[in-house]
Amino acid sequence: MRYVDCAAAERRLLVALRDCGRQPRIAAAARALSVTGEHGALWLAAGLAGAAADRERRGAWLRATALVGAAHLASIGVKAAVRRPRPRLPFGEPLVRTAGRHSFPSSHATSAAAAAVAFGALRPAGRRLAPPLAAAMCVSRLVVGVHYPTDIAAGAALGGLAVRLGARWMTGPRRCSAPEGGPGGPPRPAFRGRHD
Repeated sequence: MRYVDCAAAERRLLVALRDCGRQPRIAAAARALSVTGEHGALWLAAGLAGAAADRERRGAWLRATALVGAAHLASIGVKAAVRRPRPRLPFGEPLVRTAGRHSFPSSHATSAAAAAVAFGALRPAGRRLAPPLAAAMCVSRLVVGVHYPTDIAAGAALGGLAVRLGARWMTGPRRCSAPEGGPGGPPRPAFRGRHD
């Protein structure tokens, strides 16, 4: 009985959000987010742009981008195994076409959450910009009517977990402080005799 109640509540939420897509501005924004998020394109491009702009952390940006791509691929694997059909709503067609027929988990949500966690760990600007954009992209998939809320939640959890598991690799080896006068450390003062 509880499963039926949860499924009905999930469907009601989806219908309510899809109904928001009747407003032209909301529909346009949701379509734009969905299209740019296809195959993780927006996040991969953002990671490469970060690597180009931030020379100090270029390696970390590239590894973060690789983690986003890996999370996206993992979501496709899970989706192929679960094979949950996409939602069928009582009114209207989805606002966008989809790359595949299966919906669990949302690959858009996976790559968005992975990017929010990964890029947020690299720069303060990433912490400010990536999470709200990722959340908007997740909601956009409900507004366009191609995912259930549990698809989004599972995708976001998968993306966040993938980056957490790869966090040490992403940030690279920690540099130990070199002993005084050692490589990278301050030079030792020149030896001075008693008469200097």
